[in-house]
Amino acid sequence: MNAAILGTGHSYPEGILTNADLEKIVETSDEWITSRTGIKQRRKAAPGEYTSQFAARASQEAIKRAGIDPNEIDLILCATVTPDQILPSTACLIQAQLGANKAAAMDIVAACSGFLYGLSIANPMIRCGQVKYALVIGAELLTRYVDYTDRSTCVLFGDGAGAAILGPVEEGRGILAARIRSDGRYEEQLYAPGGGTKAGFTAETIARGDHFFKMKGNEVFKVAVRSMAEISRGVLCEAGLKTEDIDLFIPHQANQRITDAVSNALNVDESKVFSNIAQHGNTSSASIPIGLDECVESGRVKKDDVILMASFGGGFTWGAVAMRW
Repeated sequence: MNAAILGTGHSYPEGILTNADLEKIVETSDEWITSRTGIKQRRKAAPGEYTSQFAARASQEAIKRAGIDPNEIDLILCATVTPDQILPSTACLIQAQLGANKAAAMDIVAACSGFLYGLSIANPMIRCGQVKYALVIGAELLTRYVDYTDRSTCVLFGDGAGAAILGPVEEGRGILAARIRSDGRYEEQLYAPGGGTKAGFTAETIARGDHFFKMKGNEVFKVAVRSMAEISRGVLCEAGLKTEDIDLFIPHQANQRITDAVSNALNVDESKVFSNIAQHGNTSSASIPIGLDECVESGRVKKDDVILMASFGGGFTWGAVAMRW
């Protein structure tokens, strides 16, 4: 048996932060943001809202579409770098909200690649029969960790959650190949140094803004394009597919220029490339599952379509998954 996505869902805050809003906060402009990132707006959670709420809403929709009961779920994997709290895992909190009381639950910390890491973990567990149904989630409230005095990063990030139910299907369908990679030597290219055991939350670290995201954009861009293209080629080769077999390419929504560069490197036709970064910004681990669900809702995904998903994030981490819908 193969593992396939049986149902999807997504959720995001009602609050919207536009480029015009950011012009009032930091020295920037709509033209500057759009030309460099492709972003026009992003969702922003209100005070009192938290990650597991949006994850649970997305999960409920995925469960409904998969046509299963929450108690049939054997495994919950929540990819997030913005958990509700340090302990317990956000996945356990989601489990309680869903009433999925028979599932094992844990978080995955792989930044923007977290959702594909989750698919890669659940896939062999379903194939070998250890798990029948798995819930894989990408959920982030990134705006809580944005420094609104840093115009190079504060324009990028948004909030939201996406989820997918995986279950067994006949061979030849579902996930055809999946690969994940990481390289910790690039730690300081995209990171948040504060809040852990190395540099905890103190008056000094907070004053320095150590809990905010920090990024060296030019370096991230170069490695991201190369890594996403290489791992995508490897996954297609493993699945016995060629670029022309792809019906839909859903890359992580980090930057429109990265999406364009990776698509060009892979020679994927522009009409097959999905992008929603203009509306949502970079939602890290949530970007691919949100994008996939939007494609399902709009009818862009059809039976037997070959879908390629690729991601890249802090760590560095990256990954790719090829599937037949």
